[in-house]
Amino acid sequence: MEKAKKAEVVEDLNGVFSKAGSVVVAHYSGMTVAQMSDLRSRMNAAGASFRVAKNRLAVRALKGTPVEGIAHLFKGPTGIAISNDPIAASKVAVAYAKDNEKLVILGGAVGATALDVNGVKALASLPSLNELRGKIVGLLVAPATKIAGIVQAPAGQLARVIGAYSKKEAA
Repeated sequence: MEKAKKAEVVEDLNGVFSKAGSVVVAHYSGMTVAQMSDLRSRMNAAGASFRVAKNRLAVRALKGTPVEGIAHLFKGPTGIAISNDPIAASKVAVAYAKDNEKLVILGGAVGATALDVNGVKALASLPSLNELRGKIVGLLVAPATKIAGIVQAPAGQLARVIGAYSKKEAA
């Protein structure tokens, strides 16, 4: 690879690492092209991406970024899963690693916090941002629904009592 091309790759990766919400590093040795394509399509569907880069270039690109603490993970055939959402990349990577033993998760980072394998798995078990938003909306709406039910209950009971008296007088 030419020196200019290497500098361009390092600059591109540096920008990606600087903006990433989370990064997951994994070994992918032995995976077929079809398996890599499947992994990449799953990542894209979740709003993440999976890239392969030379380790030396990736370590250079990490310098000066919040995820600089994961440089020690770049040994051997490593792939990088990156997402803006702190959970998306780890969810897809862990789920895919369960199905395919050839993808071995080494670790990752969320913001400036470096994670080991167990940290990535724990992060993957958390609900996504959209799921959390849904739960919060549900919690906010539930009291209003209960209040509306309580406010309507006395009026409904009064209507039933009046209805019962009218039926009693009609009989």
